[in-house]
Amino acid sequence: MSAQDRLTDALYGLGWSTVKKLPEPVAVTLGRTIADAAWKQRGKGVQRLESNYARVVPDASPERLAELSRAGMRSYMRYWMESFRLPAWSRERIGAGVDVKDLHYLTEGMAAGKGVILALPHLANWDLAGAWLTTHLGIPFTTVAERLKPETLYDRFVAYREGLGMEVLPHSGGSAFGTLARRLRDGGLVCLVADRDLSSSGVEVGFFGDTARMPAGPALLAQHTGALLLPATLWYDDSPVMRGQVHPPVEVPESGTRAEKTSVMTQALADAFATGIADHPEDWHMLQRLWLADLDAAKGRP
Repeated sequence: MSAQDRLTDALYGLGWSTVKKLPEPVAVTLGRTIADAAWKQRGKGVQRLESNYARVVPDASPERLAELSRAGMRSYMRYWMESFRLPAWSRERIGAGVDVKDLHYLTEGMAAGKGVILALPHLANWDLAGAWLTTHLGIPFTTVAERLKPETLYDRFVAYREGLGMEVLPHSGGSAFGTLARRLRDGGLVCLVADRDLSSSGVEVGFFGDTARMPAGPALLAQHTGALLLPATLWYDDSPVMRGQVHPPVEVPESGTRAEKTSVMTQALADAFATGIADHPEDWHMLQRLWLADLDAAKGRP
């Protein structure tokens, strides 16, 4: 393991061991202080966040984009402060920390017994939403995690999420799809963060006026298993409560090839994600390139 990898792992370990012991107001203040310091440094992540926001809010002035990126970094650090503290939160604190509209789409889908796929973008705190599902609603689920480097950091994330009641499968390795399909056929719940393709074999979608690529997995799973596909979006307000919205189901088209059906369904997911992101752009934690034009530009650099 390189020195950089050891440092990264140590910092995350420090976060989980130390931040969770802080009183909540202290953690909130610390997160905001770190976010503002990072924003002022104008590193690559902040610049990419601002560039992505420029696509979401195309008429925003430079001053407005700066405000958005500052708010975005504060939202991003709120995610981390909450995540570091989640293992120490009581069932009551988790239950009081989330409020979701139109939850009936999920509960009725689970009651039907055919399985449900909940697809989300990188909005607000998807880990908190997952903990709320497992502890407050009592619904276990299976998800997929990107293999992070160093491997010890990936192991930390898996242990953390499994500690919150989630079954976590590695994104790489090829066996995840089959396991997810089995869970759905057994009437289970699968939750997938699905606004960024990690495989380079995703589906091209129109997204805020340009082309991006999103994973085909949610749509393919729905076609293979007959499970209900539900988009969901999350956001923060000025309270300690995270808000959420379950959107109407994405139906499998009656005609077309598998690829055509997958394209239509993934576009429907992208459209649902876009509504949540447009309403709460500062809570979209996308510090990486997403649109194909940006990815292609990066490839062309010497």
